[in-house]
Amino acid sequence: MTKILAFTSPAKGHLYPIAPVLAELVSRGHQVTVMTLPGSEKALSPLGVTVRELPPALAHDTLNDWAAKSQISALRAAVRALTSRIPDEIAAIRSAIAAERPDALLIDITTPGAQIYAAASGLPWASWAPMLLPIPSRDVPPFGPGFFPKTGALGRARDNSVQWVLNRMWNEVLPLLNQARQYYGLPALDNTLDYLRQPPLLLNFTAPPFDDLHTDWPASVRQIGPSLWAPNAARPAWLDEIDRPLAIVTCSTEFQDDGRLAQVAMDALADSELFTVVTSGAIDPATFDIPSNARVEAFLPHHLLLDHASVVVSHGGMGITQKALAAGVPVCVVPFGRDQSEVARRVVSNGAGTWIPKKQMSVDTVRAGVHQAMSHRTGAERVAAGFTAAGGTQRGANLLEQFFATSTLSRRSLRRSTPKFAPPSERTRTAPLPKITPGEPDPMVHRESDDTWSDTDRRR
Repeated sequence: MTKILAFTSPAKGHLYPIAPVLAELVSRGHQVTVMTLPGSEKALSPLGVTVRELPPALAHDTLNDWAAKSQISALRAAVRALTSRIPDEIAAIRSAIAAERPDALLIDITTPGAQIYAAASGLPWASWAPMLLPIPSRDVPPFGPGFFPKTGALGRARDNSVQWVLNRMWNEVLPLLNQARQYYGLPALDNTLDYLRQPPLLLNFTAPPFDDLHTDWPASVRQIGPSLWAPNAARPAWLDEIDRPLAIVTCSTEFQDDGRLAQVAMDALADSELFTVVTSGAIDPATFDIPSNARVEAFLPHHLLLDHASVVVSHGGMGITQKALAAGVPVCVVPFGRDQSEVARRVVSNGAGTWIPKKQMSVDTVRAGVHQAMSHRTGAERVAAGFTAAGGTQRGANLLEQFFATSTLSRRSLRRSTPKFAPPSERTRTAPLPKITPGEPDPMVHRESDDTWSDTDRRR
């Protein structure tokens, strides 16, 4: 039995993908605690997973990228927001490790502070990513704008110039990232994106053919297909009263100011043969003007709807896009930021739907995009087959179980053959990291010497 502590960012879109893998580990006899959004006990307790709440400073933090005026500025805002969480994440995972005394750690890739502390702790640790990974590759264009591959001298010139701009953007946060790493005895990175290469094992919840093949990615990245889990919910009675196919329209659960997409989609389909169901996420349902052939719910598990759907209209979030395609339902994507142009490009590349730029969104373009997307069911079904072949929850649990078992045996062997010494965090610290409580004992010091905890740690 392995005692595992998982740590997530404050987003359901990052918690829900890993939840079935955690449940599978519990079913195999492992003990799992996850530090995540307050209020998650109702969903996770039936899975046998224990919940520790993120502190308010993290739980209520958002990326604040919705007001950005361009794709690059939106990425910049998101990266800055994630990096600003480093001190609070370190403080949170320190306290959780001291209280739980886990054997292994599982860290959301979008929590850099928690990853830094995990890497320095000496504990076996792995990570997961519910989104497309921006690890550079010679096989694909630079990540962000959603470029289609372009060969020849013009293609190389485009890709090189855009990658240069993106590297400057990513590396704006590199000094803060490296300060935290060096504080805990980890080597500095040359590029912020090298952060994605650090996990010894990284489960990526997607798979080809939806995502591109990357022949030069690190072997630590394992693509296992999407997670389709959602909390239990009763099938709504009103759904049985609808006698025509559904168009599912979704807004982001983390505020992106994408309510206009839902309104335009309802208006575009008001006189169609479809019944439109909107899940408004972070947008108040009362703000919409709802046609007679539409319904708006703040939240509704999409698996209850997909069996009856002809098309999904979305902002391009990975969760709903992959759930739709896994069900063989084509998608009309209107990206609003983050990695959503990359999601849209993969939808179109696979012949699984359509892409409407946000600036071109109107009743006419959405109506046309929806009807064109509905003709791409074959592409969606081909993506669904690729997802199934990737292994999903069972493969993810197998990979983690094998990795943690092997890492634990290796650590025990190393401790028997290596003299005790002070941990790197005490030997190589440089400038103190802001917001880390000064003078507080570091609960990782036991891990490179023996399996016991100091009296200070036991009192925490």
